[in-house]
Amino acid sequence: MNKIVLKLGGTIMVLFLVVLLPLGYVANQIFTSFYYNQVQQEVDELSQKYALTITSLKNEKYLNMFKTLADLTNKEVYIINANGKVIADSGIKIENLSSKDIGLLSKGEPIQKRFSDSRTESRYLGSGYPIIQSDTFKGVFFVLASINDVKEPVNKIRDLLILSAVGALFLALGFTFLLSKKMSDPLLEMEQATREIAKGNLDIQVSIPSNDEIGSLGKAINDLALETNRYRSNRREFFANISHELRTPISYLKGYAHVLKQGLYRTEGERLHYLNIIENETERMVRLINDLFDLSKMEEGKIDLQMSTIDLTEVLENALLKVKMDFEKKGLTLKTQIDENVPYIEADGIRLEQIFTNLLGNAVRYTEKGSVSVNVWNAGNKVHVIIEDTGVGIPEKDLPLVFERFHRVEKSRSRKLGGTGLGLSIVRNLVELQNGTISVSSQVGKGTRFQLSFPVAE
Repeated sequence: MNKIVLKLGGTIMVLFLVVLLPLGYVANQIFTSFYYNQVQQEVDELSQKYALTITSLKNEKYLNMFKTLADLTNKEVYIINANGKVIADSGIKIENLSSKDIGLLSKGEPIQKRFSDSRTESRYLGSGYPIIQSDTFKGVFFVLASINDVKEPVNKIRDLLILSAVGALFLALGFTFLLSKKMSDPLLEMEQATREIAKGNLDIQVSIPSNDEIGSLGKAINDLALETNRYRSNRREFFANISHELRTPISYLKGYAHVLKQGLYRTEGERLHYLNIIENETERMVRLINDLFDLSKMEEGKIDLQMSTIDLTEVLENALLKVKMDFEKKGLTLKTQIDENVPYIEADGIRLEQIFTNLLGNAVRYTEKGSVSVNVWNAGNKVHVIIEDTGVGIPEKDLPLVFERFHRVEKSRSRKLGGTGLGLSIVRNLVELQNGTISVSSQVGKGTRFQLSFPVAE
């Protein structure tokens, strides 16, 4: 927990500082520049006003008045004549002006300059404005503001900015901790859930806090647990079914082989009957093994289909020929309705015949009397096939499960009739591998109907 909170919190705090520090620096520079400009503008205005007001540089009382104004405005004054001689000041001693400054002032242009007091080493923002009388340069009136006085409010503003930044930092720390915890708690719950799943606890579910990516991850973990649980249940059921399916024929084989070996039969007909049972159970085991092999290859995606453009009606007729004898044995009527010029489809002929043979075989197996109908037609750029019987039908509750492995509607009769419970699962897989679809509908006592559709070949 500490690691993820520290990582998330550290990342957020770094981003916060990356934004806060430059922002604070810029704000400080803006406030400092603004205040210095305000003070500079103030001394500019005062120096201009005083220079325009002064009428004589020789009246001592008049000059002292400006010194008094300097005290009232908390500014320093410095007056020099045209020769650069200081004729009045408010108690400061600044360096002499350069010839360049005197030249600009004598032309009537004001100057802005920073001065230093050689005695106190104080620094000042200064503005000098020329004194012009009768178009004659008489001197310069300087007004100066102490930089220390300027720095004091600037430092207060800087202290306020720092205090605000520290407060914002602590708020950000609290916010970061809460946000990191809120983000990390679902992740830690999901981590614990995945560990439980790895230990075999598949009934665990994580809470989904939101509809964002974290919520999607939680939903994916829940789906993983459900699918893994379903897989484990199916695997157990699969092994149980396999064991049962193999145990029955093996028991028959062992029992009747022992009877024959010991000669425990009375007549030749009884012996042939036992041999016939052994043969039938052997064939049943072979079908089961072949079906399991096919199903395994299909589910692993390792089955090889020889796809080509084929005539579905021709394949269907071959399948009908193979089950024709079964129809005749049970006295069932075969009804076919196949449209002319049915387009070709892209499929594996052998596997397609396996599909039809399986469905037709089921129709014959579970129909005691009546008929089996086969219809083929083309519509919507697809070839459609319906195989329908008048047999016992399938209960509605079993319809969604008929394509599941080893599912049987009536287990005792299915075993009696030789079904393995894998046929329809294989059919569905083969149909889907050939880009087709299959659906089933049924009514108990009236029959079952399978409809298949395959896209027309390009």
